[in-house]
Amino acid sequence: MPMSGKPGGSGGACGRLARVFEAIDAANAHDPAIGPEGPEALVYGRRMSAELDRLFPDAGELLQIAARGQHIERWTIPRSDYPEGRSGYLAWRRDLGRFHGDRVAEIMHAEGYAPQEAARVAAMLRKEGLKRDREVQALEDVICLVFLKHHFAPFAATQPADRLLRIVRKTARKMSSEGRARVLREFDLPGEFAAAFRD
Repeated sequence: MPMSGKPGGSGGACGRLARVFEAIDAANAHDPAIGPEGPEALVYGRRMSAELDRLFPDAGELLQIAARGQHIERWTIPRSDYPEGRSGYLAWRRDLGRFHGDRVAEIMHAEGYAPQEAARVAAMLRKEGLKRDREVQALEDVICLVFLKHHFAPFAATQPADRLLRIVRKTARKMSSEGRARVLREFDLPGEFAAAFRD
């Protein structure tokens, strides 16, 4: 999947792109949740960049920023501030998307990006055009792969089997056909879970 505007992979970022990464990382370093590898939001952002580089080595600069900023300061809007149930969850996710987009756009403005570039990244972080926009879909595939690779096992241990299967099916539906095929190649999933990723 070719992407536009590539200045070099996020592993070799330079100039204003590197400064945006540094600002996002500095913000995420304040996450009070500390895991074995450090502040969780900081670790997550770096995992997103690494997975984007692996899956989409030609990703453009704006997609690289969106991937790094996907969970910027996520802890500042806790799920517990919203009602229980699906409507509360959806409201929380919607507000997070807006917040992440606005926060990353603010950092981009400070580093000299044009308003339309910042607006594009904000739209990606709100997941506008999922299934229609190639870059938004690429971002979603990266999110799902990072979840499966790094977060699924500990999360699965906390969930009843029926709920976990629903979550896996929902994850699969958000991915592209290429992304689902990659999951089947890279992960040894049990029967019903694997079936969710088959077209």
